[in-house]
Amino acid sequence: MSDFSVLILDKKPGETSFKSLNEVKRCHRGSKVGHTGTLDKFATGIMVVLTGEATKLNPLFSGMDKKYKATIKFGSQTDTLDPEGEIIYEADKPTLEELKKSINNYLGNIKQVPPEYSAIHVNGKRAYERIRSGEEVVMAEREVTIYNSSLISYDGKIAVLDTHVSKGTYIRSLARDIAISASSRGYLTALDRYEVGPYSRADITGPTNTLENTHELIKRVCKEELILDKNYKKKAINGFLDKKGIIFSSSNEDTYYRILIDDLLFGVALKEGSRYSIIALTERGNT
Repeated sequence: MSDFSVLILDKKPGETSFKSLNEVKRCHRGSKVGHTGTLDKFATGIMVVLTGEATKLNPLFSGMDKKYKATIKFGSQTDTLDPEGEIIYEADKPTLEELKKSINNYLGNIKQVPPEYSAIHVNGKRAYERIRSGEEVVMAEREVTIYNSSLISYDGKIAVLDTHVSKGTYIRSLARDIAISASSRGYLTALDRYEVGPYSRADITGPTNTLENTHELIKRVCKEELILDKNYKKKAINGFLDKKGIIFSSSNEDTYYRILIDDLLFGVALKEGSRYSIIALTERGNT
C-alpha cells in the first residue's frame, strides 16, 4: 500500500505555509508532501495538502476558486501590503461611499498586478528575493476574476471584506487597488481563507486521513468514475489500464476519473481521446 491522502489543514497565523506542513511530514515520513496554494505568513485558513501518490493530483486541486475574509487598514500602505512591512505611503481615509464605489470597481474579470513581495518567479528567481537583494522588479499584470466582494463593516479606518475570487488572485493587491481607487492607501492587517473550492473548516482532517475520507474529498473535484474488474488489478498497479478490464465508465468525456475496484478507491486516471492514463494509484508494487 502506498501513501495516498488528501488533507484539509487550518493554517495558524505567524507561520509560513511550508512550516505548517511540518507535522504532516512527520506523520508521512518518507513520502512526498505538498500543498495546493500558498497562504502568506500573517494569514490564516484552509490549505489543501496532498501526500504520497496523491501529490500527482495537484492539477485537480490547484485551479480552485477561494473565499476570504480580509481586514484592510486605510490611510497608509506598506511595502509588503501586509502588517509585516514598512509604511511607504500615507493618505486620507476614504468615506463609506467612496469605499463602496471602489469595491464595485473590482468585480468580474480584472487586470491585477501581483505584489512585489511575492513568491512569483521573475527570470528564474522569486520576486521577493530580488527585492530583498536590492533589485528593482516589474511585476507582470495578470487577469483574475473577482466573483463577489461584500463589505461586512467599516469604522472609517478599518474595513472587513468578504470576497470570492479565482485562482491566482492576490488579496493584498486587491486591498491596495481598492484603496487607491477610493483616493486613499491601504494594506491588509488580517486575512482568513475560509473556503477553497468545495472545502471549508467543516472538512478539517488534521495531519492524517483515512483512504475512505480521502475518496470522499476527491469526489468533490473528480465527479467521474471508472469501475475496474479486480482481475485487472495487477496490470493497473504496474501502470497499465487495460480497457478490457473496465466494467463501467460514468462518462465518455476527456477528463479525470476515479478508478474503483470493489467500490474502493484504487486511483485516478486521465482520459484523452480513446486512451486512459493512470495518474496516481493508492497501491504500488507487486500484489
